[in-house]
Amino acid sequence: MMNTLFLHPPSFDGFDGGAGSRYQAKREIRSFWYPTWLAQPAALVPGSKLIDAPPGRTSLQAVLAEARGRDLCIIHTSTPSFASDVEVAEALKRDNPALKIGFVGAKVAVQPDESLLKGAPIDFVARNEFDFTIKEIAEGRDWAAVDGISYRNRDGAIIHNKDRAVLEDMDQLPFVTEVYKRDLRIEDYFIGYLMHPYVSLYTGRGCKSRCTFCLWPQTVGGHRYRVRSPGHVAEEIRLAKAYFPQVREFFFDDDTFTDNLPRAEAIARELGKLGVTWSCNAKANVPRETLKVLRDNGLRLLLVGYESGNQQVLHNIKKGMLIEVAKQFTRDCHELGIKIHGTFILGLPGETKQTIEETIRFATEINPHTLQVSLAAPYPGTFLHKQAVENGWLDEAHAEMVDEHGVQMAPLHYPHLSHTEIFDSVETFYRRFYFRAPKIAAIVGEMVRSPQMMKRRLREGVEFFQFLRERNAA
Repeated sequence: MMNTLFLHPPSFDGFDGGAGSRYQAKREIRSFWYPTWLAQPAALVPGSKLIDAPPGRTSLQAVLAEARGRDLCIIHTSTPSFASDVEVAEALKRDNPALKIGFVGAKVAVQPDESLLKGAPIDFVARNEFDFTIKEIAEGRDWAAVDGISYRNRDGAIIHNKDRAVLEDMDQLPFVTEVYKRDLRIEDYFIGYLMHPYVSLYTGRGCKSRCTFCLWPQTVGGHRYRVRSPGHVAEEIRLAKAYFPQVREFFFDDDTFTDNLPRAEAIARELGKLGVTWSCNAKANVPRETLKVLRDNGLRLLLVGYESGNQQVLHNIKKGMLIEVAKQFTRDCHELGIKIHGTFILGLPGETKQTIEETIRFATEINPHTLQVSLAAPYPGTFLHKQAVENGWLDEAHAEMVDEHGVQMAPLHYPHLSHTEIFDSVETFYRRFYFRAPKIAAIVGEMVRSPQMMKRRLREGVEFFQFLRERNAA
């Protein structure tokens, strides 16, 4: 077995681009998702180590020291961080010339040739799901016999092995919490709308929705929801409770946990027996009776991708959501006491100044507990990227989608709507949503009831205004 290091490299300060983040960028407030996509293969490779550099503030020198005695390094990369990640790989090779370096992630899954051509220190890339691909590499198998990789042969030619078969039995995967316990400090992971400390993991992969912008289903996970059994999920949560008694909330990061309603209810009932608080991703169409089952068994919050308040924009991105259904769903959640973190995207195809205004009004009307406003990001491998290239909406200068500080740019523009107009609308959205008397009163009330929440919201407020200053400076 090769002595293997799994690495999310150091890059921009506060850059949440790890193997679990859907939008790789520096956030409005300092926040980090768990590197679950790296932890999964790390759990398959005995003696391995996982370093998640940005949350742990791990320096390049510390990474180099850890890699000196290693045979293999697996680096998770992304479109925004690729150039920086290649620089880290170059430093690793200089320090340990015998080290084999493989890149994983959506970027290299859909652009293997380009990644190998632009990344001289990269020995191979793993395409699509890579858990057992990396296990076989670490076992020392001949690369010619490993499905799902692209690599250079001895003559420098790029070889593409056949695709790896999609994993169907998700219960074959070991628990990522074993790696979290071994290599991570869970207090380093913050998400503004989740209770701290939290732990996130996946109960399945893939999403049956066809949203044109969504990264993981179109590049790695696929459009079939392949799931772990409820008992398997409950067993890992039981173990995580023992490992991390300080955890206040568990988050299920499946693209859409509510894609399978009977299974969601079955898992909820198992969690209810364990007495844990949990949250998950959901589509804005979950029926009230299911919401009640989930709430009665520990559900606290749903992360809901509303994206837009304009029906035509939703049709354009194949969201499969009706505005009136979303409104009823949100009313049900409010009445049942389920909190919502709503996510919105500005700059999607069909966006105009009028649709942006419509979305802001929609958000204030449905009034989620918290929200996040992102800029439409046409990641390679998505249908949105194909549209943007074919229609001239994407300039080369914006192709990496973040600026030199790791902050999201507005990569798309339209004849009737400029980069700047889309970029500036994010701040307008935040200000109009949060700077309302009822919302301010709700936040203040929350802070008064909880000294811990007061300390947290004050910190987040400082970070938020600092973020706005940095955006404006850019």
